[in-house]
Amino acid sequence: MKTDAALQLHVIAELNWEPSVNAANVGVEVKDGIVTLAGHVDTYAEKRDAERAAQRVSGVKAIAVEMDVKLSGSNQRTDAHIARSATNVLEWASSVPEDSVKVKVEGGWLTLSGEVEWAYQRQAAPDGVRHLMGVTGISDQILIKPKVSSAAVRTDIEAALKRRAQKDSRQISVSVEGHQVTLGGSAHSWSEKDLATHSAWGTPGVRNVVDKMTVSY
Repeated sequence: MKTDAALQLHVIAELNWEPSVNAANVGVEVKDGIVTLAGHVDTYAEKRDAERAAQRVSGVKAIAVEMDVKLSGSNQRTDAHIARSATNVLEWASSVPEDSVKVKVEGGWLTLSGEVEWAYQRQAAPDGVRHLMGVTGISDQILIKPKVSSAAVRTDIEAALKRRAQKDSRQISVSVEGHQVTLGGSAHSWSEKDLATHSAWGTPGVRNVVDKMTVSY
């Protein structure tokens, strides 16, 4: 079990190793395994990359993000410009069905709404616009259309976990209510936790995933 001091050093080292993040602008504090990232970054994409870098470090239980996106002059764009760019990106994205996602921009904050059939289509939309200049944040309000029964959803998720889990997946519980899946229990690592969540979202008919899993090393 890593101490908070060791965990802080490892997170700082991971941020320094990540080329898309200016680690000098990101402060790292750790208490009881919970990492707090603070400071100012130049783009929303850099903010996301810093979060993911911290999540990669073994021993991190949770992350609190207190970073702000402060756009420099060259990165600033009007809301209208951002909206046009985001619309164009989504139109050209092969994973996003035509006219399925709507775009709204206010103060650089981009809101995506609409309906798609699969979780990968839903994820492709924010992934496609995350790196646009001028974006300070993204709200993903895209819904997934229901397709199958709750029993089928449960069976698909449990089968995926059994096929792909790195260790015994029986410590992860799956409950289904309507088209919402709740994952509970304990995962052996952040990667296994992400795998379980990804398996849930990859099942047809799932519209929402509630992650209540803990990580036990």
